[in-house]
Amino acid sequence: MLEIQQLAPQFSVKDQHNQLVNLSDFINKKNIVLYFYPKDDTPGCTIEANDFTRLAEEFNQHDTVVIGVSKDSCESHVDFINKYALKVMLLADTEGELCESYDVWREKDRNGVKSMAILRSTFIINKQGVLTEVAYGVNHEGHAEEILDKVKQL
Repeated sequence: MLEIQQLAPQFSVKDQHNQLVNLSDFINKKNIVLYFYPKDDTPGCTIEANDFTRLAEEFNQHDTVVIGVSKDSCESHVDFINKYALKVMLLADTEGELCESYDVWREKDRNGVKSMAILRSTFIINKQGVLTEVAYGVNHEGHAEEILDKVKQL
């Protein structure tokens, strides 16, 4: 598990437009809210994405970019963004390397059936590339507001 004050793991992953996005793109420029979610266009994930979208301007006012990550494809992300007019960048971690480096790819047990899935988690990375918030297993309800409050303290 990652911890606060640790350097954020580097990444280079394609966004919804099939363009590579690197952690280094934001160093010394923007704070990052990097949130991992299980699947595009599912109830909890849609609520979370809509909440971050609703607060997008406030995050922007605090020099912060909000980036969602799932294992869905770029095409799926485009459909998800268009369907809900989302104002967040979405990364397509189809190989799961980013999920593994942030330790969110976990075994889950649902009704005695074990499978692997993304553990809904959020990380705040400051402009220096240091983790200032590490939250594993978050509840989507009210989560975007909690994260915005933490960003305001940076």
